[in-house]
Amino acid sequence: MSEGTLNNHAGFIWSVADLLRNVYKQSQYGRVILPLTVLRRLDCVLEPTKDEVLETLVDLPETLRNREPLLLQAAEQAFFNTSRHTFTTLLDDPDNVAGNLRNYIAGFSESARDIVNKFNFDMQIDRLADNNLLYLVVSKFVEIDLSPAVVSNLEMGYLYEELIRKFSELSNETAGEHFTPREVIRLMVNLLFADDDELLTRPGMVKTLLDPACGTGGMLSVAEDYLRELNPQARLLVFGQEVNAETYATCRADMLIKGQEADNIRFGNSFDDDQHQGQRFDYLLANPPFGVQWKMVKDAIRDEHDTLGFAGRFGAGLPRINDGSFLFLQHMISKMKRPEEGGARLAIVFNGSPLFTGAAGSGESEIRRWIIESDMLEAVVALPDQLFYNTGIFTYFWVLTNRKTSRRAGKVQLIDARDSFTKIRKSLGQKRKEISAEQIEDITRLYGAFEEGSRSKILSNESFGFLRVTIERPLRQCWEITDDTLATVEADKTVTKLGREQRQTLLNRLKSSIGAKYASESSAKTAIREILISAEGSRPAALVNALAKSLAVKDPEAQVITDRSGNPKPDPDLRDYENVPLPKTRVAFEPDPTARFDTVEYSTAIDDYLETEVHPYVSDAWYDPDKTKIGYEIPLTRHFYTHTPTRPIKEIDTEILKLEREIRVILSEIVK
Repeated sequence: MSEGTLNNHAGFIWSVADLLRNVYKQSQYGRVILPLTVLRRLDCVLEPTKDEVLETLVDLPETLRNREPLLLQAAEQAFFNTSRHTFTTLLDDPDNVAGNLRNYIAGFSESARDIVNKFNFDMQIDRLADNNLLYLVVSKFVEIDLSPAVVSNLEMGYLYEELIRKFSELSNETAGEHFTPREVIRLMVNLLFADDDELLTRPGMVKTLLDPACGTGGMLSVAEDYLRELNPQARLLVFGQEVNAETYATCRADMLIKGQEADNIRFGNSFDDDQHQGQRFDYLLANPPFGVQWKMVKDAIRDEHDTLGFAGRFGAGLPRINDGSFLFLQHMISKMKRPEEGGARLAIVFNGSPLFTGAAGSGESEIRRWIIESDMLEAVVALPDQLFYNTGIFTYFWVLTNRKTSRRAGKVQLIDARDSFTKIRKSLGQKRKEISAEQIEDITRLYGAFEEGSRSKILSNESFGFLRVTIERPLRQCWEITDDTLATVEADKTVTKLGREQRQTLLNRLKSSIGAKYASESSAKTAIREILISAEGSRPAALVNALAKSLAVKDPEAQVITDRSGNPKPDPDLRDYENVPLPKTRVAFEPDPTARFDTVEYSTAIDDYLETEVHPYVSDAWYDPDKTKIGYEIPLTRHFYTHTPTRPIKEIDTEILKLEREIRVILSEIVK
């Protein structure tokens, strides 16, 4: 089906919306259009064998309990319908369309009926009938032929998604939560299967694939088609889970029509209702919603993290509550077949946040650390902006595996494909670009070559890690009685609690000592006690401490303040942080984030860094080993940054003079 034909089909189906005006809000059109599209597709698929099914039903004894296999055989599909009605015959009785439509829906086999039920369409039947619209709407759908001979399964997927996109725009929802552009999926699948061509071309090969946020099933369909191209004798068993009822039903219908096991598509939230618990897969694909909150399921997730640790799905850490991207990734990793089972590969779409969000020691950083130190991250691919329907931001593929080839072991490939796009003729939401077939092949070759270049960087795992070091400098201060410090004394809470006369006497006594300066805290406190005795006859410790604190002044020329052990006290205002590169020694992941901070390699790396990068500028600085943390981030854009020299001043001056002359000419014409 050409793009024009697809748009014509979608436009014709969506023209039903003209009938729904004044009865439905724009945001509600999809409640009618989408389920009827699915029903019409099912109807067209079953039409060639409808008579055989009804004849088989008549011939079956009423006492036969399990009639389903014989009816499925007669239908030549993975589902059937035993109602005497079709969409066309529903129009034969205009006064009883609602009852006949319900009879028709009830005639579906259980797998297909479950799909229709997820749309909650029964209440729409009443609403349409009450407003004399049901006959008109059904007659519209009878006019369009959605049989597989006219609209292939792949094309039907496009049609579903185009309708959902239109519905999402009208209801101000995000269509990108439901599906991913097909060319983006094709690139993901290429990279997912990149090193497995030999494996996937063996006769009789059977592999499994999971999408835990499958939407309408686009990723599953493209992956299946790709494998069929490589090896017509191979089978890819696809599995999915989707939290949105309507898109779940659409995906399940698509799987049912294609002869896939529709029961492999499950309904529910992958975070707290894992419908594939205990299963592991050869491949995993996902485009989870960007920045999705997980507040609603936080109790279940935190409980699993706290009680099961790495025996559960979220042992590496928990991200911020307003971005569940790394929860999806950890969930997918838990579904990978273990290396002893042959291993697995996965690809996921992220926005830029998972690359760097979260300081060292945070949940996000610890998750990155676990993935990289476990040598699972194979590649990150930077994509163009304006590629998705619901957002114009730059996006990224992450490719992970627990069975890296020897040449990729201990390394991560970064690919810059941000300029690999072509402009589309008409914007679809915020999608204004696409990746052409040639560009997909180019990126795939770049990935497969695994070589350094202007658009491909090969980095060791340790390159992404760093030691977040707390740099301290000594506290240098003295104690002075000045107008400024007296103002601080007057505002101190301990002083303000004194009686008015007592407070004024104290302030007057301090003012008489303006100009006094003390080199140590002990000498300052001795002077304060004498002032207090002369002012009020007592020297409460709390008041002495409060006054000493108020009179303290930072002074870079003053002596270093030390603690009781003679160690210098750090100055919080001079505290700084440095990221020290990890030693070039490959390490395995340790669940305890402080396990290796006292190793010789790390201590030496920090000492060397201070000697070359810190001490030449601040010789009295030191670092606090108790505050050191390991961090991981993926600064992709930094690795592909190319410096562009500024233009010469003379060239800029010439351009400015030219513009000034043009402005003067324009102004002179206006004056005339």
